[in-house]
Amino acid sequence: MTLPGVTRAVDAAISGRRIAGAVVLISRDGHPVHDQAAGLADLASETPMRRGTVFRLASVTKPVIAVTTMHLVEAGDLDLTSPIHRWLGDFRPRLADGSVPDITVDNLLTHTAGLSYRMSEPPGSDYDRLEVSDGLDRTDLTLQQNLDRIARTTLRAVPGTEFRYSLAYDVLGALIESVTGTTLPKAVDQIVCRPLQLHSFGFSVGELAQVATAYSDGLIPITDEPIPNDFNVVRFSPERIFDHTQWPSGGAGAAGTAGDVLRFLESVALGGDPILTSRTVTEMYAARIGRQLVGTTLHDSFARGWAVTSPDTAPLYGLPIDSVHWGGAYGHSWAIDPATRTVVVALTNTTPEGMAGAFPADVARAAFTDLATGALDA
Repeated sequence: MTLPGVTRAVDAAISGRRIAGAVVLISRDGHPVHDQAAGLADLASETPMRRGTVFRLASVTKPVIAVTTMHLVEAGDLDLTSPIHRWLGDFRPRLADGSVPDITVDNLLTHTAGLSYRMSEPPGSDYDRLEVSDGLDRTDLTLQQNLDRIARTTLRAVPGTEFRYSLAYDVLGALIESVTGTTLPKAVDQIVCRPLQLHSFGFSVGELAQVATAYSDGLIPITDEPIPNDFNVVRFSPERIFDHTQWPSGGAGAAGTAGDVLRFLESVALGGDPILTSRTVTEMYAARIGRQLVGTTLHDSFARGWAVTSPDTAPLYGLPIDSVHWGGAYGHSWAIDPATRTVVVALTNTTPEGMAGAFPADVARAAFTDLATGALDA
């Protein structure tokens, strides 16, 4: 079952060598309407992309951590407004004036904690000096050691006053470990993966796993060599996912199939059961960080775990107004339209095209056009 416009959008991106391959899955009200694996998972061996291909998910990890956090809030193990040093006593980063403000769980969920990413700071910053890991690189650090380094950075803003995409979800990962008394992978497995039967999702994979090769634009294989961005460099390590000793990054460290990502997002779109209540899901959909605080780093408003489209931004993304969405640095995008309970998952192995190029909007625009007109191929 496929949507013809989506098929054309995916095939055009592959034939135009904008992406190497993709798995695109779309459902509405829990029913599949598009199922497509196209192109190549590995160009050198001409291995085809398959529905069971595993992807390095990068920031597609974040909504899973957001849902895990909100599950713990529902259970009474966390609350959104208390300072996180209640659970992480040593995590007390300072502002430039030396004062130590409180950071709440909600600050972390909405990226308003005053933290940043090393890749988003200029060369020579304290993030560089402390060699903070962004969760994409291969290091000898533990989660606690990286947390200690983050705690020694200077906060970029008073918590709650400014959106800044950041390592906040890695701090949430440490918070989840502290509250549950187990490792982040085990906590996510118990709270999310087992109830939803997500068999491929995890923070490391075996050597025999069929993992898509990672490419940058131009279909150049990604290695451990830093890739320049607009601010600094991005430190990827594609081999990280095969090393079970790497610290589990709540912001960027998971891997899984498109099918598992779809199943997870469907649980949100259909009301949260069996992990969350529908009331909590509704609260997670609500835009909490207005565009006046977001500034130039994001066109949309931001909620607990994802961005929210507005009348101005929805056409840019090819999505309905009030859809929630985000992406992943290895070349992924996903979206939920709460009004129609439509889920779009588009995982590629090419970045940044698959995340921030024309591809995500092309797919989403085609999907909602096809669904509106009733175009569907058996």
